[in-house]
Amino acid sequence: MKDSVVHEVVDSLKEAGVKFVSYLPDSWFKKIYFRFLDDPDFITRPVSNEGVGVGLCCGAWLGGMKAVMLMENTGVRMACDQLARLGMSVGLPCFMIIPYRGDIGDKPTYAVAHGKTMLPVLEALQIPYLIVRDEGQIRQGIRRCLTTLSATNYHVALIMGAEVCVEDL
Repeated sequence: MKDSVVHEVVDSLKEAGVKFVSYLPDSWFKKIYFRFLDDPDFITRPVSNEGVGVGLCCGAWLGGMKAVMLMENTGVRMACDQLARLGMSVGLPCFMIIPYRGDIGDKPTYAVAHGKTMLPVLEALQIPYLIVRDEGQIRQGIRRCLTTLSATNYHVALIMGAEVCVEDL
């Protein structure tokens, strides 16, 4: 991931008032995690399970703090129970930023299943999403997602396409 994309994501979240960051490590977002860990303006918590991260972000929101969960798109499948329970049953939202593993042009064969299942799972959970395919769309995308989350009290996802995440596509 280009440094300019990392800066755009972190600076845009800061500008939008996000204070809490949870993440499950993903190679495409590695540089972003290090930026958050080094920035005293964010409370940053790595997790070992995506569902835990979703729960932490929903709890932060409940406490009045804007939060974001960064996870690989396999995490959407892994966190289905927490997303359904907290979003549909309780009305606690989570803002997620997800790389589009398995996107057109992604090279690893293992990522194909991730790309094929992410959007149908988000749709089954009725989670609106926005796919960003240009670095210049990141700031507006984050603002739009957070506006939707605040208006609906429901989850929303910003999906970062391979064009944004991979330098040598």
